[in-house]
Order: sequence, then C-alpha cells, then structure tokens
Amino acid sequence: MKQKVAKLAHAYSPGLKVKRETTVTKVRRLPLPGEVLVKEGEAVDFETVVARTYIPGEPHLIKAAYLLGLEHYPKDVLRYMVKKIGDPVEKGEVIAKYSLLFGLIKKSCASPVKGFIESFSEATGNIVVREPKIPVEIKAYVPGKVVRVLPREGAVIKLNAAFVQGIFGIGGERNGIIKISTSPRDVLDSDSITNEDEGKILVGGSIVTGEALAKAIKVGVRGIVCGGVDYGELTDLLGYKIGVAITGEEKIGLTVIITEGFGKMNMSQRVFNLLQQFEGCKAAICGATQIRAGVMRPEIIIPLERVPSERVDKENLAGGMRQGTPIRVIREPYFGAIGVVVSLPVELQRIETESKVRVVKVKLEDGREVIIPRANVEIIEE
Repeated sequence: MKQKVAKLAHAYSPGLKVKRETTVTKVRRLPLPGEVLVKEGEAVDFETVVARTYIPGEPHLIKAAYLLGLEHYPKDVLRYMVKKIGDPVEKGEVIAKYSLLFGLIKKSCASPVKGFIESFSEATGNIVVREPKIPVEIKAYVPGKVVRVLPREGAVIKLNAAFVQGIFGIGGERNGIIKISTSPRDVLDSDSITNEDEGKILVGGSIVTGEALAKAIKVGVRGIVCGGVDYGELTDLLGYKIGVAITGEEKIGLTVIITEGFGKMNMSQRVFNLLQQFEGCKAAICGATQIRAGVMRPEIIIPLERVPSERVDKENLAGGMRQGTPIRVIREPYFGAIGVVVSLPVELQRIETESKVRVVKVKLEDGREVIIPRANVEIIEE
C-alpha cells in the first residue's frame, strides 16, 4: 500500500551538534533526596542504577465512623480498630469492627488498597491508609566513569563518545543497536520494519510514516532516527497535539528523533554517514526536547569505548576533520588563530619535541599555511 506522506516541509537550522568524537558529561540526579549507589571512579554501564529514592504512595480516606455507625461518637472508632497506626494492611483486610446484640448486628470497615495505616482523626473518625512507597531509580543512561558523586542526589558520569543532536524528538531514555534501514532520501515505511528489528535503533529516511511508527512499537523497536515526520500522523499516534512544553515523557515504548524538521526532508548526509559508520554498535538515545528557555535537544550518544577497533579508526574520528573544516588553534605558537583544514596527511610527522604525531595542514586567516598537530586544534561547530 502506498504510504501517505506530508506535502509541506518545515526545516530548522539551529546549528545542532554532530561530533565524531567528544567528551560527554551527564548529570544523573534524583527528583528527591535519596541514596547514591555508586562511588567516584567507578565504571558504570547503560543500565547501572546510580541512585534510588522513594516517593510517598497515594493516600486513601476511609470514613470509618460512618461505616461503623458512630458518626456521633467518632473517638470511639479507636476502640474498635483491629489495626494500629503504622501497621501494614492488605487490600480488603478489616481494620475496624464491632458487633451488637450478641453478634446479631455486625459492622466493619476494610482497607481499599494494600499499604499501611497512616493516621486516625478523633475529630472526624476517619482513617487514612497510604499505599506503599514508590521506588524511583536513576540509571546511568550511558556507560562511562563516575567523576563526581552528588551526596543524596546522584552522580556525574563522563565518557568519550560520538554525539548527534536532533531538532525534535519524543520518548525517553533508551539504548539499542544501531541499524541502517533506508537511505537518507527514502521513506521509512512499515515495510522497512521487520520482527528482527526488535531492540534496534533504526536510522534513515526522509520521513517516517505513522504506520511505520505504530509497527515499530508493536515489534519492539527501541528508537527511530529520521529526517522528518508528518505532524498530523505523529499527533494521531500520541492522541494529542504536541505543544511547547518539554517532550520526553511520552509512554509509547519508542523514542523518535527527527534530525531536520516536520515534513518530508532528506536526512543530513553528514549525520547519516556518521551513524552509518557505527552500524551494529550500541547507543543511548533520548527524545526529550524543549524549544524555549533552557533549550534541550534530543540526542544520540555512541560510546567509543564500545566500538570495535577494527571497525573504526579513532585517530580519524578525532573531531571529524576534513578538507574545508573550520578550526581554531588551541595551543602555541598559533594559539587562538582561526583557519580551515587544507589537508590531513596520513603519515606521522616529527614535531619539535621529536615525537611523531598525526598533523593537519591549516590555512590561517592571514593566508599562511601551517602544519599543526591534530591534538592542537578544535573544530568550530557549524
């Protein structure tokens, strides 16, 4: 069946980060004070629980005086309680009862939920049963090293990774294996997704269709990275319109990252080539987006420590430099100078310290062409 795609496209150009190698720092923080479970210097993985806390369960009011027929004597409810303040109770378990006329009249009240008896009011005769505390865990999200512990709050994790930002996304933090599904120009439709894509992060396409998103959820795909998406089809999938609030809390079992904008738009060749190079590698993704104050962009993080050495030449990954790349020199004797890459000699060259290193030939703003160690320059982000 021919897929329906958007006729109009809306692109954004915010200067999103696309880096072949960079240092990524992630602050993992609890919403409430709790217990930190890792130590400084400790290595963590995607699913490592960094910190844990508990939030109070839901309270439930029981009108015990009314149920026992003691509306005029609410204090007396305490005499007939078979459970004490703080005692655990099961759903349906009796917490107060009494009988009259040798058992001919029996009255009782039971807990509507599993929890514990939190309080009793002598003024009203009401009992409050609160559900059990709800554990909240913060995972590392990315594999790396704990460089700082935040007492009772969480930890700071650092790693070396390839890093790509999208323009818009939905869905929370997930991880999976990168798989290239289509070219940057093709439509990512439902036929592009198979049962073998369970646990994968699918990459490619000028647009992902609503049917493809629905199938991805059914199959168990972890994430989709695509050039564009139709706003109407995305709204139909979610069941509501997306506003200006932060995205990322959508409970659809899938994270979607859009790299170009709404509508049918070819994925940036630069982004596609980078992700294609890491096909088969495990990545962390998050679709959380905030356009206004405190800008937040969806992201793809590929830990370089997990990339097989025979697959990727990390020397060539450094900075993603190529001919024409704008750079800034960060060490003497050309500290602060701006220029562009002229060439990237393959052979190691001897420098003043007598060490042999990889170098880059740079044309500075004043017209000079100089040879500089690659470690002494940084890319000026587009």
